Amino acid sequence: MLANDRESFPAIEGEVRFGSADHVEANTFRHQMLFNSEDDIHFPTLTVTQTMRFALRNKAPDNRPAYLQSKDDFAEELGNDILEQLGIGHTKGTLVGNEFVRGVSGGERKRVSIAEVMAGQAPIQCWDNSTRGLDASTALDLGRVLRRTAQEQKKSIVATFYQTGNGLYDQFDKVLVLCEGRTIYYGPRALAKSYFEDMGFVCPPGGAVADFLTAVPVHTERVIRSGFENKVPNTAEEFESRYYKSAIWQAMDQGTVDYNSLSYEIDNLRDVMALERQRSSLLRKMQSVYTVSLMHQVWACTIRSFEIMWGDRWSIAIKAISALLQALVCGSVFYNLSDASDSVFLRPGALFFGILYFGLQSLAETTASFLGRPILSRHKRFAYYRPTAFCIASVIVDIPVYMFQVTVFTIVLYFMCHFQYDAAKFFTYWIVLNVTVFCFASEFRAIGALFKNFGNASKVSGFTIMIMMVCAGYMIPFNSMHVWFRWIFYINPASHAFESLMANEWSGLELTCITPQYIPYGESYTDDRYRSCTVAGSSGKVIPGDAYIAAQYNHSKHHVWRGFGIIIGFWIFFACLTAIGFEKADSSGGSSRLLFKRGSKLQRTPVPVDVEKASVTTDQKRSPTGPPAEDIASSSHQSTFTWKNLNYYVKYRGEDKQLLRDVCGYVKPGCLLALMGTSGAGKTTLMDVLAQRKDAGRIEGSILVDGLPQDITFQRTTGYCEQNDVHEATATVREALLFSARLRQDYEIPDQEKVDYVENIIDLLELRDIQDALVGTPGAGLTIEQKKRLTLGVELVAKPKLLFLDEPTSGLDGQSAFSIVRFMRKLAGNGQAVICTIHQPSAFVFNAFDSLLLLAKGGRTTYFGETGEGSSKLLEYFARNGAPCAPDVNPAEHIIDVVQGRQSSGQDWAQIWRESPECKRTLDELDHLNESIRSLAQGHSKDNHTDSSRSFATPLLHQMKQVTIRQSVALWRNPDYVWNKILLHVVQALFSGFAFWKVGNGTFDLQLRLFSVFNFVFIAPGVINQLQPLYLRNRDIFETREKKSKTYHWFAFVFAQCVSEIPWLILCGTLYFICWYFPSGLPVQASISGQIFFQMILYELLYTSIGQAIATYAPNEYFASLMNPIVLGAGLITFCGIVVPYGQITSFWRHWLYWLDPFSYLVGGLLTQLLWDVDVRCSSSELTSIPLPPDGSTTCGEYMAEFLGENAGYVVEPGSRVGCEYCAYKTGAEYARTFNLNARYYGWRDVGITVLFCVSSYAMVFVMMKLRSKATKSASG
Repeated sequence: MLANDRESFPAIEGEVRFGSADHVEANTFRHQMLFNSEDDIHFPTLTVTQTMRFALRNKAPDNRPAYLQSKDDFAEELGNDILEQLGIGHTKGTLVGNEFVRGVSGGERKRVSIAEVMAGQAPIQCWDNSTRGLDASTALDLGRVLRRTAQEQKKSIVATFYQTGNGLYDQFDKVLVLCEGRTIYYGPRALAKSYFEDMGFVCPPGGAVADFLTAVPVHTERVIRSGFENKVPNTAEEFESRYYKSAIWQAMDQGTVDYNSLSYEIDNLRDVMALERQRSSLLRKMQSVYTVSLMHQVWACTIRSFEIMWGDRWSIAIKAISALLQALVCGSVFYNLSDASDSVFLRPGALFFGILYFGLQSLAETTASFLGRPILSRHKRFAYYRPTAFCIASVIVDIPVYMFQVTVFTIVLYFMCHFQYDAAKFFTYWIVLNVTVFCFASEFRAIGALFKNFGNASKVSGFTIMIMMVCAGYMIPFNSMHVWFRWIFYINPASHAFESLMANEWSGLELTCITPQYIPYGESYTDDRYRSCTVAGSSGKVIPGDAYIAAQYNHSKHHVWRGFGIIIGFWIFFACLTAIGFEKADSSGGSSRLLFKRGSKLQRTPVPVDVEKASVTTDQKRSPTGPPAEDIASSSHQSTFTWKNLNYYVKYRGEDKQLLRDVCGYVKPGCLLALMGTSGAGKTTLMDVLAQRKDAGRIEGSILVDGLPQDITFQRTTGYCEQNDVHEATATVREALLFSARLRQDYEIPDQEKVDYVENIIDLLELRDIQDALVGTPGAGLTIEQKKRLTLGVELVAKPKLLFLDEPTSGLDGQSAFSIVRFMRKLAGNGQAVICTIHQPSAFVFNAFDSLLLLAKGGRTTYFGETGEGSSKLLEYFARNGAPCAPDVNPAEHIIDVVQGRQSSGQDWAQIWRESPECKRTLDELDHLNESIRSLAQGHSKDNHTDSSRSFATPLLHQMKQVTIRQSVALWRNPDYVWNKILLHVVQALFSGFAFWKVGNGTFDLQLRLFSVFNFVFIAPGVINQLQPLYLRNRDIFETREKKSKTYHWFAFVFAQCVSEIPWLILCGTLYFICWYFPSGLPVQASISGQIFFQMILYELLYTSIGQAIATYAPNEYFASLMNPIVLGAGLITFCGIVVPYGQITSFWRHWLYWLDPFSYLVGGLLTQLLWDVDVRCSSSELTSIPLPPDGSTTCGEYMAEFLGENAGYVVEPGSRVGCEYCAYKTGAEYARTFNLNARYYGWRDVGITVLFCVSSYAMVFVMMKLRSKATKSASG
């Protein structure tokens, strides 16, 4: 709100003034107010330098210093300065990265986010928890930078920091303390501590003042001076009332300046902006909010887009390779088309294939539009550029990228198909296909821009591609379309593209009519005067191309460039629509709330998204009741964990890079061990190595549990709480805990005992009030602190013998952090061994730990051992070696500063440690521990329930049952996904049913039956595009947490994903059948309709399993969306015998790939029964006139008898002596045989084979997951 970002608030009372301007007027200079959220949102494939250069290019003022003539010089100079100030100058050439793309470390990525905001140079800056993930010294550096910025550049800075040390706290002038949205203190920073101390509260010696201020309203955390128990405020209202009666409030109120007197600030700002506009172009004058002109914004966005693509060049290569493969496959299928009538059906198919392929590929643009949206919203708030500039840049970047793909595709396909060898026609084909692809890309990007929800966008894009292909004029020519759908032809870019390509290829082309189109044929038919060509538009034995496309498709050679112009118009229209969609998009996250499952007790009080308020409301309402921690800890086997001379290497640029160096340590039952170090020291790496979470690299050294090497049960008998709280969003808190308990506790333990244990954990972690709340997503679900407790609970219900926690307090305020540590202390105090990495602990939090392992850069140990009461042993060690700690300094911050070299004169603390007596005692203690507990542990293992011969606690069948139940519930609670799938089927089926309304029994109606069935195939792309993102999210949850903890086998995961979809697939297939089959007027006999229905259900299973197989091995959603058209287009649709009939498929493919294509049998199972019994009756326009000898010497029946005896068809009037009217087919069975459907039983035969392909496709999902799964690394030596 202070940054004037009001979109997420339905109503706001009161006012915020920016100088003398209200919030409405302030919108005219919103680029002068920047808000940095706590999330790090960047393009992962950009380097740090590229990220900064882009931000500064869009913030380069016109009045730059003389030595910075160009914007690039300005960006380079200021960017380097900012990066050096933040201590990340060494990362300039490194990718920013994310959780999937390797790049800078988490702390460095946070500083990149900070640098990006500092590049905005705004006079008003708001910082939300910008120290999350930073160590104490780096956080202090940020505070000092903000302090200098405020003083030297006269900036107004507002910041919220959690777990703030005194050094960082001292950088600020004023402090605002809120409790439940009420002001309980606002005034000078130096007076805040004494204000509350005078009120009767006690700030512990050495404690952080910020933690003291936030603890004051929390009953479980605050300390009250003796004699003030009944005098201090207890509620937010009482604190607020006490503050407004204080002298500090009076002083602050009197010191407030009337905002009307600040009008000169706004006037000065307007003058500066007006001067900038006068120096700028017309485009800039219209866009006064932005620092640079729209043209410069477009240029910067274009350069960035190319840089992003270069960073992810494998995706571009995949697109090019895909286009090449598609062209080669399609070219081989339509190879060397002849100049005779046998290519009449094939040539339009070859022309249409390019449109179809690039249309399917363009579906990926819908997915891509959502991947970059958070960054677009962030930069829009920063006023770096208009979304319109981003859209224009996307269109510009499309041109060379898609042009390269189209060029590769065109060169291969055009000449392999033997289209007309004419330069003008070749380049016409090339340019028309190019603009068509540009148009498609903009169209599906526009769909993504216009929808806030990906499921809705995916549904619309799937429906759109189906309509475009059906109404392009290939399946149903314009003249054969029902009048209620003809309007679609005019607004369909695909139809204009198809007409332009057809007119270009067929104009000037003359084909020779040959057998079997030239009838009758046989030994008796030698006189061409009494033979005719069945091809529309033919003239004797010649088929003029212009006449053919006019008669068959209503196309004209004069429409080539008309269609080209219309496509360009659509391209511009969709680009504008994209810009409008992104400009109007609501980028706010909305208010936060808890979601409860239906039927549970709802929470009446709103839950805010702010962690500060969440911690107060939850901590004040928590009940201290619950089972004793000793009952929890004693129920699991307690183990001693040791590691010695631990080294870890990874491959970096072909060489081994060492991340850990001879690390030693141990943790005993009842011990709470902290892993600390500077950013990049290897804390999380060490944790992952100890917990067997690494699946790459090389580990050397020994890791022992109770004196013995880690066995196959280690991962499932230890708990690991990752920094990112990864959970199934649709599960409730109680369900998540039960799921973990039922799969991670031994199978022999009764289920009721597991349920009871979960209830104890719920009470221990004080989750009872939210046990029926859904985990949800940010903004609609649990708060950060609640998720932290849930993560801890998920591990505790497994009864772990060791508990690992990776930065459990990251992102939490002081009270929430202390709450989490209090739980850990409670467990450790009663026998649980706990290892925890931690970044910025307060003195309170740090004192809760028993032991410390302190790492320096390069994974080197600088201290290991007990901290002592009040950190006495730790401080004594550092003081003895020349780094004493002042009494009022947080020991945790002090030792980080020392190890980092800020408070020591260049000592090598790793070397000091290796030579210290403490190091020798540690090594001796390690050897003693391992020897003493080895025999004891072996004796204990005989009585231990844990079966050391199995990796998982429960049998595979039990895992499959539990995971399937969870996934089924998850789908039920995901109405967007389910309804989008259902609606896509229903809408597409209704469209198909009415597009092929009441098909007749003419020869063209046979083709309509064929394409009506074939249209069902196109349900797959839309549904698969919707399915894969959800599947990938589930896979990431499994691979991130559940696989590594050995909760269940990968086989159970795949089984659950497949089985849980089946009921919905059956429902969707049923609805499609009802909405399509009966409007199309197809046979209602059970023997026919039943087989068709069953085959349609099989297809639902078939394409879903294919989509899941692709997603299983794909690294991300975008890659999967690129692979879909390759598999569906080149691999399946092309060779099924529809686009190219069986007899005309190139012999190389016909003899093996046709028979291996599941779609061949899919079509056979759907089409055979629909065609076989049709009694064909040609309309007058479908009849071919064959002249007879004028002397009347023979009748039509006599003349055609020999021909009809060996070929399909019939004549209308056999007794006529004037001429013959010939119909190409007498029954649908004759037409079916042209598609290699030679007998009625082929229908059920193909259904049976389709069943086998369904089984093999699902098997492929399992195979892909097996290939993806990697074993974790363990120590060797």
